Formats: sequence, structure tokens, C-alpha cells
Amino acid sequence: MTTPSTLTDVRVIAFPGAPNLPTFAAIEEGYFAAEGLNVTVETTPSSVYQAEKFAAGEFDVAFTAFDNVVAYTEGQGAVKLAEDPGFKVIMGATQLELAFVVAPDVKSYTDLKGRSIALDALATGFAFVLYDMLERGGLQEGDYEFAAVGATPQRWQSVKEGEHAGTLTIEPFTSIAQKNGFHVLDTSTKLYDSYQGGIVAARQAWAKANPETVKAFIRGYLRGLDWTFEPGNRQAAEALLVERMPQIQPTAVKPVMESLLSPRSGLTPHADVLRDGMARVLELRSRYGSDRRLEDVEKYLDLSFHRKVLGREAPA
Repeated sequence: MTTPSTLTDVRVIAFPGAPNLPTFAAIEEGYFAAEGLNVTVETTPSSVYQAEKFAAGEFDVAFTAFDNVVAYTEGQGAVKLAEDPGFKVIMGATQLELAFVVAPDVKSYTDLKGRSIALDALATGFAFVLYDMLERGGLQEGDYEFAAVGATPQRWQSVKEGEHAGTLTIEPFTSIAQKNGFHVLDTSTKLYDSYQGGIVAARQAWAKANPETVKAFIRGYLRGLDWTFEPGNRQAAEALLVERMPQIQPTAVKPVMESLLSPRSGLTPHADVLRDGMARVLELRSRYGSDRRLEDVEKYLDLSFHRKVLGREAPA
């Protein structure tokens, strides 16, 4: 494998979680370097921090929730930005299973009455999935309180320490919580046939100014994704995940990997987007967080780079 002598920096900001494994693999296995890229990853403490830093140009690529792209495009984000940041989805990442983790004494939705629930932000990201779960569970506004705490590690820690009665988690935090005696009250995979959780986004102005860099990043990521899916790499993948996320205990890593590789809850082959899953995200935002109905999935996408890398002439 030949590595170019001069590498182009690509700065990535991502939420902590197992879905970052293909990116870690692409870094460790030299796939990004072979594409002429020096990719660095910073994990974000919250969606607000990510949106502000990404919009300001401090990062080139964001691994984030599809709903975050929708929210900031529509001016409905958790923080007001100076101008339209031009966030666009450049490829998919994961369907993602969102698990409603609750304290050991919570056996049903009724047990959440009068309790506090931790969120990242109250009107963006995965909050609407939780609103839907609570409504389906028979609870109404006023039966519970919400608290904006930050990304999954902070939220899980707040529930673990008893500050809040529950929160939404992704892997590896779901398995970590269960190993610690906490319950999963509900999951997004039980509620929806398809849900577009994680995507990869770029600022449109940056992507148009750096098309070869964008395509190189996609090629490197896809090689990392293929490496992750390769059964022969399973042991190395588990070891890499534990190395990069030391909070994962050895007893939790196998269920984390099973969820990550599952077609119902995990990484998306070829990093394709799930248009039905995106339609679900728009439906939830329309119901819980928008003053207008949102239906046009294509508005938030620029898959031209992804299509060129895969040799496709039409949308996936």
C-alpha cells in the first residue's frame, strides 16, 4: 500500500459510539492515508457543540443524526446559527438502535411519572423518538420532566448516578447499562421498520470546493466499512473497539458488535441512505418539532460524491 508523501487534513467530529468503528478501522489500517488523507476524529460532548463547531468550519465532516441536518437546514436547531450552515448528507452510516435505558426500579412507563429523563437537546437529534415512545407508553406532557444533558456518555452517566430515571442510548452504552443492572424499556427497532439514525454530513460549500477530498474520504471510509463487515476481522474489530472505547468491558463487546453488524440496528452496507428511514425522521419532526410538514428527503442530501465513488448514475 503506497501512501502519498503529503497528506490532506480532514477533521471529523462525531458522537461517541460503536458506529465509529469503520472510521477507526480506516485510520488504523491506513485506508485514509492511502487516499492521501490525514483524518482526525474528535468526539462531541453534545449536538449543540457539534453544530456550532461544524458550522464555523472547525470541522470538515460530521458523523451525526439525520435529524440534526434537517433541524439546522430548517432553522429549527437547538441553537441559532448566524446563517444557513449548508449541512448536506453525503452518505449514510447506520440505521442505529435507540434504546430507552431506565433505572433498575423502573418496570413500566407508569413508573416514570414525576421523574426526570435525560436528553441531548430538547428539540433535535433523537428527542422525538423518545417523545413517541412516551406517548405510546401512555404518558403525557407534565407526567415527566426533561433535562438537556449532552451526548450519550454524559446521559448514561447521569442515569447511572441516579440524577435521571432514563435516557436514550446507542451501543456500546446500551450493553454497558444492561451489564450494570439497568433495563431497556423500549427500542426504536421495535417501533419502526426503518429509521435513519446516523449519517455523514459535510458543509456544502466545503464539499464543492474540495470534491476530490470528499471522494477520497468516502473511498477510505468504505474500505473501513468493508473491513468491519469482514467476518475474518471480527476479533481484530472487537479489539480495536475496546482500544478506542475503553469503557467497553470485555463481556459487553460481543453484543455491541452483534448490534453494530445487524441489518436492523447497525451499519448500512455501502454507506447507503435509507429513504424510508429518513421519511420516518421527517414524520417525527413534523409531529413534535416543526410548525410545518416536512416531506422532501432529497432537500437534505448531496449524494453525488457517493454515487461517483460507487459508479452509480442514479440515486441509490
